[in-house]
Order: sequence, then C-alpha cells, then structure tokens
Amino acid sequence: MGYKMENIKTEFIEIYNTNITRPGADKMLDFLNGSDFFTAPASTRYHGSYEGGLVTHSVNVYRCLTDYLERERTREVYKMDYSEESVAIAALLHDICKIDVYRKSFRNVKNDDTGIWEKIPCYNFEDNLPYGHGEKSVYMISGFMRLTREEAMAIRWHMGFSGIEDKNTIGNALEKYPLAFALTVADMEATYFLEGEK
Repeated sequence: MGYKMENIKTEFIEIYNTNITRPGADKMLDFLNGSDFFTAPASTRYHGSYEGGLVTHSVNVYRCLTDYLERERTREVYKMDYSEESVAIAALLHDICKIDVYRKSFRNVKNDDTGIWEKIPCYNFEDNLPYGHGEKSVYMISGFMRLTREEAMAIRWHMGFSGIEDKNTIGNALEKYPLAFALTVADMEATYFLEGEK
C-alpha cells in the first residue's frame, strides 16, 4: 500500500529542502504543508488511491527520475545533465494539481465470497480549479517560484501520450525538452510498476 506516512513526508521534505533553494521555495513548502498534499491520494481508484498516496507517488517519481538520469546511456544519447534542483522540482511537484481535489466518500461493492453488497470507503474527484493537469501544476508552482522553461515543459507534459492532447504536440514537446520525456518515463514507471493495482 505504500510507506508509513510520517516517513514518506519526512523524506519528501528532506529531498525538497536539500535540493530546492531558489527564491519562493520556502513559501511553496509552506503551501504544501497547509494543504492536503501530504494526506491526499494520488488517484481515486488506481495507483496511490490511499491516504498519503500523492506524496508517496511524488517521492517514487523522484527516485525513478534520478535513477533514469544516472544511466550512462541516457546522459550520452540525450545529453541530459540537469541540476539536482530542476530534477527535484519536476519530480516532487509535477502532480500538485491534485491538491484539494479528492473528497472521502463511500461506494458499494459486491463481496465475491458472500454475494452481499458492502459499503467501502473511496475518494471522489472534485476540481474547483479545472485548469487541466500538467498546466495546472505549472500555474500553481509559478505562484510561488519561477520555473525554468525546461522544468515548466517537463511538468506540463509529464503525462506523455496518455494525455488527451494532440499526439503531434506531445511528441514535439517530448523531443524538444528531454527532461519532459525523462519525467514521463519516471511517472509511468512509478505509476504502473511501483504503485499499480496489486
């Protein structure tokens, strides 16, 4: 199901404070602490659909992204050499668009053993700022600190081809901004291999 919530929050904050030092970083972290970021799920029913799933996913993406960027072949072919700050910002903050959008609720599920319908807890998605996905994260971060173009593009396009946008536009963005491609790979690895339904 994930890591102990207090441990993963501590790890997130340690990674954040060690790597993200640009003006406004402290206010960004204050915002995260004042929101449901550290208790929210990452989705309603799939990866990280439990309390603390969003912060767990963010740390998992950071781990996957740093691993991907450390590969010799990645650095050689794509000439990827990003600051630790850019990597931390892209990975840790790519999904802050999910802050304050999940509401605890219940749904009915039929118990396969008994045949009886049971009420189980779940999350419903209610977005009061429907600004998109990646672009909403960029918008929210920009209210606290300035992003480089590469960071903004990586966060904006981190959904890759699973997004609903024109595939040519996505491909163009991933080709022009290698950090966007790397973040997409890390996000997919965390989502489907580390956190997918068991």
